[in-house]
Amino acid sequence: MRIAVLATDDQWEEVNSGNQHAGCFRINSIENMPLDADAYLLLQDELQFDFNITTSPVLINSVCRTLADMHAPGNVLRINGWKGFLSRQTWEITGQINESFEMIFAALGKKTASLPDLPGFVSPRVIAMIINEAYFALEEKLSTKADIDTAMKLGTNYPYGPFEWASIIGVAKIFELLERLSIHEKRYVPATLLKAAASA
Repeated sequence: MRIAVLATDDQWEEVNSGNQHAGCFRINSIENMPLDADAYLLLQDELQFDFNITTSPVLINSVCRTLADMHAPGNVLRINGWKGFLSRQTWEITGQINESFEMIFAALGKKTASLPDLPGFVSPRVIAMIINEAYFALEEKLSTKADIDTAMKLGTNYPYGPFEWASIIGVAKIFELLERLSIHEKRYVPATLLKAAASA
């Protein structure tokens, strides 16, 4: 199986996690995308893609935009491709799974957690809320960023503190998700300091 992967250097390294998957090859732009691949793994952020150019399976990194938002056809699945999540053994996905997609995930060595086509999946929502709460704590001068990170790692055994996570994922991505979710649920309204950090 030949899987064309559109990825940054970091994403490519994380997908491979030290082991080149059989059949995966990297492409550098959507314009140079080979149309004879068996499947496409499109990881670059804010990707505008013409879904009509292929009927092959397409996996697209889209945490905020849903398949419905993109008017994506049935050969497209969304995945959570935030930095730090691609190396995980199980990927959060949404869309119609069929035998072709099962073969792709087997080739990539990934298990899947299938979720509804809603913004944020599960892990990004939870982590974004933790990060947002940490920014609220910083606004209230409860502690420093470093101490909040340390407290969370020691208290919860998380691999990263909330500010470390924000740095890895990107504050702008956290803000974008929270802002999108807050349209319908006010509990997701981003902290003022988080908003400022996202626009810095």
